[in-house]
Amino acid sequence: MILSAPFIRDERYGGYVAAIRSEYNVAAFDRGVARLIDSYRAIPPGATVRLAKKTSNLFRKRAAVTAPGLDVSGLDSVISVDPATRTAQVAGMCTYEDLVDATLAHGLAPTVVPQLKTITLGGAVTGMGIESTAFRNGLPHEAVEEIEILTGAGGLVVARPDNEYRDLFFGFPNSYGTLGYSVRLRIRLEQVKPYVELRHVRFTDLDEMQRTMATIAADHVYRGEQVDYLDGVVFSAEESYLVLGRQTDEAGPVSDYTGMRIFYRSIQHDDVDAPKRDRLTIRDYLWRWDTDWFWCSRAFGAQNPRIRRFWPKRYLRSSFYWKLIGYDHRWNVADRLNARKGLPANERVVQDIEVPIERTAEFMRWFLRDVPIEPVWLCPLTLAEPSPGDDTQPWPLYPLQRGRTYVNIGFWSAVPVTPGKPGHTNRLIEKKVSGLGGHKSLYSESFYPEDEFSALYGGEAYRLLKERYDPDGRLLRLYEKAVKQQ
Repeated sequence: MILSAPFIRDERYGGYVAAIRSEYNVAAFDRGVARLIDSYRAIPPGATVRLAKKTSNLFRKRAAVTAPGLDVSGLDSVISVDPATRTAQVAGMCTYEDLVDATLAHGLAPTVVPQLKTITLGGAVTGMGIESTAFRNGLPHEAVEEIEILTGAGGLVVARPDNEYRDLFFGFPNSYGTLGYSVRLRIRLEQVKPYVELRHVRFTDLDEMQRTMATIAADHVYRGEQVDYLDGVVFSAEESYLVLGRQTDEAGPVSDYTGMRIFYRSIQHDDVDAPKRDRLTIRDYLWRWDTDWFWCSRAFGAQNPRIRRFWPKRYLRSSFYWKLIGYDHRWNVADRLNARKGLPANERVVQDIEVPIERTAEFMRWFLRDVPIEPVWLCPLTLAEPSPGDDTQPWPLYPLQRGRTYVNIGFWSAVPVTPGKPGHTNRLIEKKVSGLGGHKSLYSESFYPEDEFSALYGGEAYRLLKERYDPDGRLLRLYEKAVKQQ
């Protein structure tokens, strides 16, 4: 059960952490479920069912909504945390920021905490989330023990890996709300220590970086020191870094990247033989990328010291930058400014892809040569062991192979449009990734032909799930949602 005090103070875990009475949360959750069901019934027959939510971490354009959406108010909290079993009951619309605050009160954290504070647990499970524990813990949906889902047919089902809804349990990840919406999830947690010791290891050769990353991903050790967190940044073919984190409870000074200092710039140094060291609270480590949306805040001038000095600290976070992006999408601000300068419009290249770890350097050399975007984020992942599934590809809508290590490669910017070829660069990336035996997440724009998309994202398994859980087609199909951008 969550502690009864409204807040507790623990400097080791980054300050105030919420600890709300579980009895209140259960009642609020029950009221939220009732509103959700009522709102589903109020949507006219034939109208597409959608969430009525103001925020999103998707980069796909959405069609104008003409019917009322699902009311998810009241489904945005942690219901309870059980330190004895290291599990939490969480409403589907709860953000990771709130989830982390509640679990850190007990020295616990989700097994994988996606990088941005406003990503919801339900969103990370029905979509795809990843972070620097993925090389040892897999993906967020692999920590789910039970999930309550409002299906497209309007019923509530509780799916587990061992019950009559196991097909939905395994088919739900990467379905992006096309089979239903998560209402409640029971997830496993892991114990964490209050601080993270960092080493930033520099490389001047992509192949050497790849070999080192593969060794660390397999052994969880680098130069005799344990590695609990692993990701990396590529600035160029001659400058890349692996960022290695080790949990510790030893007290000492810590860095702060929530103000003038910028985390990704702190990684850089010149010594390939001696890693640069740093130290953060566990909470600041988990949100180290959020302050500047990795490095994307530079597009808004927020990394210019003369501007940053006057930028309100409460707006140094990804959710605010996302609002600015929303204004750009609505009014085409960047394209209009480019037109005034005589420059072409931009093609957004905002993607996360996975390739087998042994193809990382190959992909990066191609990407750095043909796509003018830097820096690039690297995050190794291996499906969790043990996992609820016993198949080599247990998650049919995102069929990564068990026992194989991949690297998530994230790049988030824009390139000049290719006249007469919408999505030209994105389509080149899709073809390259498939050719290397990889996959890409569907939170952003996609340009696959329908037959190719079906082969990559579930095919017959998805068709059967759609027939069982959304027989009347109240929800969009995955291809319609991810590629046709409705």
